[in-house]
Amino acid sequence: MRTSPAQTGRRRVMVALSGGVDSSTAAALLVQQGDKISGLMMRLWSAPADGGFVENRCCSDRAVLDAQRVSVLLGIPFHLVDLSQEFKSEVVDRFCQDYAQGRTPNPCLFCNQRIKFKTLLRLALDQGADCMATGHYARVRARDGQYQLLKGNDASKDQSYVLYMLGQEELAHVLFPLGDYSKRQVRALAAQYELPTAAKAESQDACFLSDGDYRAFVAQQRPETVRPGPLLDLQGHVLGQHRGVAFYTVGQRQGLGIATGTPLYVLEVDVARNAVVVGLKSALFRRELRAEQVCFVAGSPPPGPIPVMAKIRYKAPEARATLTPMPGRTARVVFADPQPAITPGQGVVFYDGDVVLGGGIIASTESSEG
Repeated sequence: MRTSPAQTGRRRVMVALSGGVDSSTAAALLVQQGDKISGLMMRLWSAPADGGFVENRCCSDRAVLDAQRVSVLLGIPFHLVDLSQEFKSEVVDRFCQDYAQGRTPNPCLFCNQRIKFKTLLRLALDQGADCMATGHYARVRARDGQYQLLKGNDASKDQSYVLYMLGQEELAHVLFPLGDYSKRQVRALAAQYELPTAAKAESQDACFLSDGDYRAFVAQQRPETVRPGPLLDLQGHVLGQHRGVAFYTVGQRQGLGIATGTPLYVLEVDVARNAVVVGLKSALFRRELRAEQVCFVAGSPPPGPIPVMAKIRYKAPEARATLTPMPGRTARVVFADPQPAITPGQGVVFYDGDVVLGGGIIASTESSEG
């Protein structure tokens, strides 16, 4: 990737449009600033459904039409690029593979790392853009010769968790125009600019699922994940039978199919034994985790253990912890207080105040004892 564009002058910016209010408003703000803007939208893979093809909600015909209407209104060129095969192999297949391994993945992390801020960003730069903008609620700051990734100002919409994998090379060419705004302000701006997406509802769940049922999808893609096996307690006693490892995630209470006098929760999905381990809520708490595929925004890990605030899933509160980088892009995270339902496959993200230090994928956990 090329060096960062000058901070002055008219930038050539490609905005990653989705047909939603956030990316549309980001484009409008950049047009108002006088940048030379183009719209760039991805066509992504979607799961087939009974009765025919169902579109990916991130790039349905309606979403494409809305993005085109926004582009016409703003007077900017619009480009649609087909990344369906890349999305299928890098996001969807990995999503299914993780469930087959007893993990609970977050596909947005895969998409941002492998598709949006790799393939799409490279395409934007190759087409002559200085940088690419998105509608994420996050901020980028240059300080002491480095770029920092910061939380968005609106804590209720902050999306820095799903962007932890961005390093110096990416941040030099990325803009987040909405980082200083709240969602309410963004909708007000969209109405002010008379954008056709101003009142559009936000999409939920994995965008490629035709009906939102990830369990049925994984079962269809990876039939081995629906092989029945034992439901075990911590002592190894058989309490019942599970339907398949894809149907269970750490912390789950509903759908266990067993009646006991005390509520039980999924503590572990053990693929090697094709077993699901359940127990009391108190057994969900863990003090330590090991992360893999760890990356740091600064480009290199800290020299030794450091105090951080760590977040173990998108909606989880931050918790005080000590981060110790380990060989092979792994890390050990020890929490000051045990955390509930730390789930392999989810991202763990490290913060220093508003600054994102980095993150990785949760690989395993250790007991709350000690």
